[in-house]
Amino acid sequence: MNQNNVGIAQTFYTALGEKNVGDIEKYLHPDSQLITPLSTLQGKEAYLEAVKNFMAFFKVLTIRATFGEGDQALIVYDLDCPGSIGKVSAAALMTFQEGLIIRNELFHDTSPFNEIKDELLA
Repeated sequence: MNQNNVGIAQTFYTALGEKNVGDIEKYLHPDSQLITPLSTLQGKEAYLEAVKNFMAFFKVLTIRATFGEGDQALIVYDLDCPGSIGKVSAAALMTFQEGLIIRNELFHDTSPFNEIKDELLA
């Protein structure tokens, strides 16, 4: 298990929960890929734009667990979202290259986001 990658994953999602784009940006590879149940984005700038949009739709992000193996880390977290969305549980499988996130694949139920999907993808 690569503890460094697990630590980076935890730091990255802590920064996401704190809505700190500057810290998030430090851990993204220029060619990073974000894969979500709603879309796939390529490149650091596209990733950051999606993160900025996403941060507007949750109040609290709580990390539940982290695991790692080789060049990957898995993080399980809960989002506390406003209104009818409520609590959303999710997981992210992150792949690292040279200490930076090159790929982040998200796993979550998309039904809570159906009403705001267009805003998330903007």
